[in-house]
Amino acid sequence: MGHEVAEDSQSPLLGSSSSSTQVSAEPVNRTGTIWTAIAHIITGVIGAGVLSMAWSMAQLGWIAGPISTLAFAALTMVSTYLLCDCYMFPHPQHGPNRVHSYMDAVLLYLGEKKQRVCGIIAHESLYGTTVAYVITSSNSIKAIQKSNCYHREGHDAPCSYGDTSYMLLFGAVQVVMSQIPNFHNMAWLSVVAAIMSFTYSFIGFGLGFAQVIENGTIKGSITGVPAASVVDKLWLIFQALGDIAFSYPYTIILLEIQDTLKSNPPENKTMKRASMVAIFVTTFFYLCCGCFGYAAFGNNTPGNLLTGFGFFEPYWLIDFANACIVLHLVGGYQIFSQPVFAFVERWFTNKFPSSGFVNNLYTVKIPLLPSFQMNPLKLCFRTAYVASTTLIAMIFPYFNQVLGVLGALNFWPLAIYFPVEMYFVQRKIQPWSRKWIVLRTFSFFCFLVTIVGLVGSIQGIVSAKLG
Repeated sequence: MGHEVAEDSQSPLLGSSSSSTQVSAEPVNRTGTIWTAIAHIITGVIGAGVLSMAWSMAQLGWIAGPISTLAFAALTMVSTYLLCDCYMFPHPQHGPNRVHSYMDAVLLYLGEKKQRVCGIIAHESLYGTTVAYVITSSNSIKAIQKSNCYHREGHDAPCSYGDTSYMLLFGAVQVVMSQIPNFHNMAWLSVVAAIMSFTYSFIGFGLGFAQVIENGTIKGSITGVPAASVVDKLWLIFQALGDIAFSYPYTIILLEIQDTLKSNPPENKTMKRASMVAIFVTTFFYLCCGCFGYAAFGNNTPGNLLTGFGFFEPYWLIDFANACIVLHLVGGYQIFSQPVFAFVERWFTNKFPSSGFVNNLYTVKIPLLPSFQMNPLKLCFRTAYVASTTLIAMIFPYFNQVLGVLGALNFWPLAIYFPVEMYFVQRKIQPWSRKWIVLRTFSFFCFLVTIVGLVGSIQGIVSAKLG
């Protein structure tokens, strides 16, 4: 694996200084390193998930909570290692060829039928994650407003704010940000977003630690938050598992990130090291925020750690943490949107190769700003995409439940099943060999986890909607 091959030609929207120019294909200059890969991964992974970890820990208790977090970290590590080795497709005639995306990998290794199934699940996953990011960002903006209100008018003031205006504001920002051409133009955005991830994760950990010191005791129990009945407790446990499942896997964007790396050292080795570092860092923050959040609030642990703190000071620090969340999610939204943009725009380009609306670039000059180039299809489709995610978030603004459904729906098929199946083909694993049996058992276990997480989270959404 990791053989060097000539740079493949892709088709980003590249333009010239003319007012209208046909899109041309140029080789992509892959300059990514282990550090840019880590930044991309952390941007894609640490986001809405870290904010729900304390709530998940509270549902599972002091033993099952940390063990579940470590277990999902291990499962994610295994699946990413399998997928990293699938980046170079062993073509029988032309030698190893690069695989530019997850969908391309499924097509090459498993065929067109499975690619269609995977495509539906994958794009639902990416789309759903961006919906969750709209919900999370609006919650964080609302938390800033509430924190300032309590500081200004007292802790008993009726500080209540809606979600709609904040979701629309975040959507407006994403309409602009979505005009970034592709992944290769996003390293700076991922670095900024990763810094924001570290910042608010440290603050969440620090605030939880400070609250534990102030309480003088560690709250919580072995069994977690009590429920009215055994059935209700099972629903909460299942939903918590769905939330943790949402918090880890990034396999759907792994190959896109790997495709930005330099050829030397081999991309699969660099990506494995980057994944190991990123998952270790992610798990550290998840455990710190989850455990200290649960220790601080016990049975009253909020669903979103930084938007439901039981204390109000220092209000400026809570404001800053929530502002970091919003800035991070601006980048995170793009990390998960760009593969969808690329897929749809590539389909239109292949379907309508002579269409000016699809392929032409037009130079636009706005007073006081530098000129830039715009493609009509990109402008219309990406704007409609952002608008639709914002609308759905406004209809279903249920943070923990939405995360649980997304995590459960996507964890097994995208993070486990397809990587395992592609690895079988890539390494020519024989049926009923020891490795085949181990990986099949691994896949079946993860399938069961997906089922229970999905059932619990759907029940949570139904209850929230009816309540």
